[in-house]
Amino acid sequence: MTRKPANAKPLSGSALVREVCRRIRVARSAWDAHNNRACRRERERALALYATLDEAAKDQVPQVLRVWLRYRSEKYFGADRTPPGSPRK
Repeated sequence: MTRKPANAKPLSGSALVREVCRRIRVARSAWDAHNNRACRRERERALALYATLDEAAKDQVPQVLRVWLRYRSEKYFGADRTPPGSPRK
């Protein structure tokens, strides 16, 4: 896991949009590899960054990635789903 240097500036503008897209793609590839833990972690990070974008920047994220992030993955990782690590019945 890479850590940001202490003097690193927070992302903004097109760099933030690129990072959001990158994280969504990483989450999708983890999903395709059936690695739910990594997918959940990257999806949460992508959602946190996506929430910081303004409307104009959100429109720069490709629609395919937005749909996967907000809707398709919500079906499997949403708040109404059983959290990881819970005992099985």
